[in-house]
Amino acid sequence: MECDKCGNCCEKMHKTTKRSDDEKKALTKRLNIIEGQVRGIKQMIDDDRYCDDILIQIAAIENALKSLGNHVLENHLKTCVTYDIQMGNLDILDDVMLLIKKLQ
Repeated sequence: MECDKCGNCCEKMHKTTKRSDDEKKALTKRLNIIEGQVRGIKQMIDDDRYCDDILIQIAAIENALKSLGNHVLENHLKTCVTYDIQMGNLDILDDVMLLIKKLQ
């Protein structure tokens, strides 16, 4: 895909990662669980549940998202970053450092 402005930057901007069907299923399963937890909090609010109960569920969702993010990051380091380093692209290390800063 080419950019209207320079003719080649869009290819660099739209990176992709090939994932196995098993990996996609595992990630989707985790996201479905998180989605269900969010719906549960909506219901708790509709049911006028006690604030502590809602906050505990919010913390559970935050932890689930952190765990999912850590899983994706680990996979990124083991696959994409490793591949780039093997191909001689050491600039990927700057990208990883920037990514880690954004995640904090």
